[in-house]
Amino acid sequence: MIGELRITDLGVIAEAALEPAPGFTAVTGETGAGKTMIVTGLGLLLGNRGDKSLVRRAEGETVRSARVEGRFVGFDEATHRRVDELGGTLDPGPDSPELLLARTLSALGRSHAYVGGAQVPIGVLEAVASDLVTIHGQSGQLRLARPEAQRDMLDRFGGPELLAAGREYAETWQRWRHADSDLAELRSVSRERTREIESLRRDLDDIATVDPKHHEERDLAAEAKRLQSLDDIRRGAGEAAIAVNGDEVDFDTNPGAAALLGVARHALAPVSSADRTIDELARRTDDLSYQITELGADLAGYLASLESDPARLEEIAARRAALAGLFRKYGETTDEVLEWAEHARTRLDGLVGADDRIGELAAQTARLATRLEGLTERLSTLRARAARDLERSVGAELAGLAMPHARLEVALHPVTPGPHGAEQVEFLFAANPGAPPGPLSRVASGGELSRVRLALEVTVGDRPGRTLVFDEVDAGVGGAVAVEIGRRLARLADHQQVIVVTHLAQVAAFADKHYVVVKSDDGRITTSGVREVAETDRAGELARMMAGIGTSETALAHAAELLDVARRSR
Repeated sequence: MIGELRITDLGVIAEAALEPAPGFTAVTGETGAGKTMIVTGLGLLLGNRGDKSLVRRAEGETVRSARVEGRFVGFDEATHRRVDELGGTLDPGPDSPELLLARTLSALGRSHAYVGGAQVPIGVLEAVASDLVTIHGQSGQLRLARPEAQRDMLDRFGGPELLAAGREYAETWQRWRHADSDLAELRSVSRERTREIESLRRDLDDIATVDPKHHEERDLAAEAKRLQSLDDIRRGAGEAAIAVNGDEVDFDTNPGAAALLGVARHALAPVSSADRTIDELARRTDDLSYQITELGADLAGYLASLESDPARLEEIAARRAALAGLFRKYGETTDEVLEWAEHARTRLDGLVGADDRIGELAAQTARLATRLEGLTERLSTLRARAARDLERSVGAELAGLAMPHARLEVALHPVTPGPHGAEQVEFLFAANPGAPPGPLSRVASGGELSRVRLALEVTVGDRPGRTLVFDEVDAGVGGAVAVEIGRRLARLADHQQVIVVTHLAQVAAFADKHYVVVKSDDGRITTSGVREVAETDRAGELARMMAGIGTSETALAHAAELLDVARRSR
């Protein structure tokens, strides 16, 4: 609900502040004083279009923009989460967190919106504020004209059973819709899926035929290089073997390194014990002799193993050609080819399993469709029953609001089952007997529409935490009917905050708090402000409203009687 409303430089209002009561607040004032600017300001908070002509213009003053701020308290957790998502913050209040909504309108026509201090698009402000405030008046009846708003009101009137049926239906419809959509998608790509399965299987068979191994292309390249360089390798290894082991053909001329080291060992052996230095040199010579002997043996063995293998070279060339064929299609290395094959097998398993998924989805869709048929019938039956009850209840309320011949009809138009059922709800209205009922928003006048909405709100029940604003709910009535309007507004305010802009004392008398919009004129400009009427001044203000200019003892007595009636009615 609204804890405080501040309006600056809007229309004729230079500055105004209201702190509405948690229950019933009345806003009154002379015609032309600017009390409708209160509703206009709230409308701006609800995202209504703002025209730059609304910015107050005063001679000799520079007014750059109008501003409306609403401080809200007692909102639900969903609103709290929404503010967090938008990057806004809540202000700490004495009893609970407070949310500040704001709207500015510049004299150039630019408009800005704020939720919890965060600037947001106008549409976002509307979405947040519309969950907190509903305006009923000539400028705020479009919501009532929407089929979804009328359906929501009918379902709320139907009570817990209808609301639960609606939720169960909506949940089942969503599940059926998702399953049916997934099934249709799978079936629509069945041919493409078959082609892809065949292609993947061919490619995987191609890879399996070659059967590549990790790093195989690198190993084959190394082996091929060795076989192709075999003559050079044999020549180099042979020369090295001769250098180490000596030339078998001409050993005397070329004894090799091993024989020469043997000579050195024999030369040092007899004198090695005579000196530590030469002893160390002798040991090093021994080590080198053993190593060179092993090297010579290894070279000889390696030379013996070098055999030409033209067939193996051909095998390697064929294998590399087969791998190259894979590289052109699936990757540049055997590792990339094997990785592609792994992904392809996963994809193939998913595609093959899609046929099983189609069967499962078809069965699930059929089960949900059958269940949905039963839920549709139940929901339609409950709505039809609630529609007749709502017609009777609203008719009784309208009779008490000086509309004895008016009737509200709730039409349920069959439609293709959707997320909210198989019927579109439409409120039809006829103000006079014999008149054909028509769409409520088209055939009802502004005053009639406000009273119908009041009757609906009283009949449907409470929505704790919300604020209802009524403008012109008392248009065209007076006397006892006005008292009845005030009594119903007071009853409505027992469960939610109600703000009423009224010109009737009979309505204002029922308010818990009374504000009056006061107009002042200095001869150059007209300015309006808002003041709260003290409880001790209530009778005088009500008498002024009834008597016009000035008051009389009779008017004061009548006002006191009105207040007494209002108090006894609560």
